[in-house]
Amino acid sequence: MLKLKNRKKWNYLMHSKFWIFILLLLIVVVMILSVLFRFVFSRPVTAEIAEGKGRTTAERIIQINILNAAGENKIAKKAMDYFRARGFDVVEVNNFNKIVEKSYVIDRVGDSTSSSEVAYALGVPDSLIVSEIDSSLYLRCSIVLGKNYMLLKPFKY
Repeated sequence: MLKLKNRKKWNYLMHSKFWIFILLLLIVVVMILSVLFRFVFSRPVTAEIAEGKGRTTAERIIQINILNAAGENKIAKKAMDYFRARGFDVVEVNNFNKIVEKSYVIDRVGDSTSSSEVAYALGVPDSLIVSEIDSSLYLRCSIVLGKNYMLLKPFKY
């Protein structure tokens, strides 16, 4: 009788260790897949302007301004911190002249490559890039943060 109890206890322990091992193995596999997806399958964000896009030696980094059009406090500052951490030169943070529903990017110099990079970093598709050329602003793009700002990359992390 004593041997039977010990055998049941031994089987229970071995069975438990097996499932703990499987669980740990699954966690490791998920972590590896997460790292692969993050670094292999998603392209990195770059704040550098491509060669030959009207850049001088002083213009190596994409200069942007961020406009709050959502009517919420402090969201432009959070977006500024996000873009500066990724190497963009945020020259101004301000309020937009009206409230808008969807966030978008304004191309200020006709450089679609820089605008696409900013849109990718923001998390909006290229279809939400509007061209409004204004060379007096001394920047490449403006970001307009609309009411959907919670769906954007700066506010997900």
